Amino acid sequence: MEVQVVALLVSPVHAYEGRPQDGPRADPLLGSCDRVEVRAGLGLVGDRYCGKPAHRKASVTVFAAESLDAITEELGLDAVPDPVLPRRNVVLRGFPVDGLAAGRTREGAVFSLDSGDGPVRFQAYRPASPCGWMDRVLAPGAHRALRGRGGVRCAPLDDGVLRVGPVVVEVL
Repeated sequence: MEVQVVALLVSPVHAYEGRPQDGPRADPLLGSCDRVEVRAGLGLVGDRYCGKPAHRKASVTVFAAESLDAITEELGLDAVPDPVLPRRNVVLRGFPVDGLAAGRTREGAVFSLDSGDGPVRFQAYRPASPCGWMDRVLAPGAHRALRGRGGVRCAPLDDGVLRVGPVVVEVL
């Protein structure tokens, strides 16, 4: 199966902050963008986590679109949720993203994504655990349903560009 970047999200604000019952914060950049700039050791240009010391090993989150397919079936939803709603930076279809995360006995994988502008390497670290906001923005029960398939937090190792569309993924 061909791997695709189905969504890219760069957001200057943390929209899911505070109590879910109060609703998300307004985000000036709603929806996916077609292209993002990646900076080694920093993150995605314009994103709220770019260059923040506390997020050096978690400045970019990568997520599998198949996780949304699975919760759609499990929760009996009428339609698959928009892939930007989980607020992950890079959403891939056709690659088992959650397997990249560090485990108890191993380091996370180094992998590259090449969407046509050259490969960009990432160091995977810990899983990107879903939060209670998923019950509010996706569907009741989504928080629990996404456990173990919320994506992976990464640090970029190279400067580069990622685009929506076909992508070559290589685990190094």
